[in-house]
Amino acid sequence: MKAEDLFHVGIVTHDLEATQTQLSSLLGYEWGPEVGAPIEVTLPPGLVTVEVRCAFSITTPRLEVVRSVPGTFWEPAEGSGVHHAGYWSDDVDADAAELTSQGYVTEATRSGPDGSLFFAFLRSDTGYRMELVTRAAEPHMQQCWAHH
Repeated sequence: MKAEDLFHVGIVTHDLEATQTQLSSLLGYEWGPEVGAPIEVTLPPGLVTVEVRCAFSITTPRLEVVRSVPGTFWEPAEGSGVHHAGYWSDDVDADAAELTSQGYVTEATRSGPDGSLFFAFLRSDTGYRMELVTRAAEPHMQQCWAHH
């Protein structure tokens, strides 16, 4: 894991459109399309299907605005509003294991077609939440912030 692998900062909100409008008005952000679907994720209680919907900024530094998912950790963050920092990972399983060895707690994971982790959300005891996303997803995810 390296600092330069940071590719977005995530904000979870109850009102995606209002958050985008405010960030556009105040800071000039432009947005890619809203994307998402029901996905299976493993949360501490077990495997669940949740509807995760988000939009990435076209503008950099890149933001991801995520619609809240009641009853999960995808709820708006108290205070700063920043929910997570997203990093590309060449080996999500190994990087998640490293974070766990450093005291991070796994909040959610999703496996890819090959059984390895596609993404993982982990949180430190100081509150810093990281999302690790397999670098193999980068070409597909770039469609989320391409100019249309």
